[in-house]
Amino acid sequence: MNRRSFRTIGRVFWLLAGLHRFGFPAEQATVIILGSGTPIPDPRTAGPSVAIVVHGRAYLFDAGAGVVRRAEEAADRYHMPALEAPNLTRLFLTHLHSDHTLGYADLILTPWVTGRRQALEVFGPKGTAAMTKHLKQAYRDDIGMRSQGLEHLDPAGLRVDVHEISAGPVYRDGNVSVRAIPVRHGSWTQAFGYAVEAGGRTIVISGDTSPCDSIAEACQGCDVLVHEVYSARRFGQMAPAVQRYHAAFHTSTRELAAIAARSKPKVLVLYHQLYFGPRDGVDLENEVRQLYSGRVVSSRDLDVF
Repeated sequence: MNRRSFRTIGRVFWLLAGLHRFGFPAEQATVIILGSGTPIPDPRTAGPSVAIVVHGRAYLFDAGAGVVRRAEEAADRYHMPALEAPNLTRLFLTHLHSDHTLGYADLILTPWVTGRRQALEVFGPKGTAAMTKHLKQAYRDDIGMRSQGLEHLDPAGLRVDVHEISAGPVYRDGNVSVRAIPVRHGSWTQAFGYAVEAGGRTIVISGDTSPCDSIAEACQGCDVLVHEVYSARRFGQMAPAVQRYHAAFHTSTRELAAIAARSKPKVLVLYHQLYFGPRDGVDLENEVRQLYSGRVVSSRDLDVF
């Protein structure tokens, strides 16, 4: 039996039972960490990206390097057809740093090549439209060959509808409502986290941010808080210039513990983890737990919540 046959069986099982073999109800919002990485290349982690899957549709938050392949891996592992490449049609960008957008061209092109027949809807800060335009220009020879050559790919699947957003409600359909949260990420003039209401759950995704009240206020007992973090223990060993940079752009384990104590998420999920060196000898969960007693998980790629 080939891969497509296995996927067809998975779809039928999902539709008839409402429950795939890993026990995730189709009507409940499931959070999948597609990539937990940082700009530092690590073969164990893809670039930052989080998927929320509910009622058979996937909503992606950021598009780090490897996003489409990680989504396909999750689709196979969890029998979630929503994460197959041709079904990736909704993307929310937190900001335009390269590690959060290196997979954007992949998300535009690969699902089109493999069968997407509708537009990719993208929500992001100012500059998203220009990035989209220039990525398409960069790949114009490829696009021309695939659409006008022997492949005859449908141009509809290549269309990207960009919505440059401000803080506040940005998207709603029958499955989810999404609100953009302003965050502080160094000298970026626009950077967002997102609060998502879906399938009876509230999920807050920080994006990259230094400590700010807006994330704690958005959570307030939320089901899942996905938050970036760096090691406070190793931070003190870094050079002053490095400390100044990270203090302005990111959140330490100690600072995150204080945010979690205020917002009281049912589970605090660490991602975009900065270790300032080898992972060995650094326990981010323990660093947070020194000041916070709730449930904490330092995520790996393809972890599900």
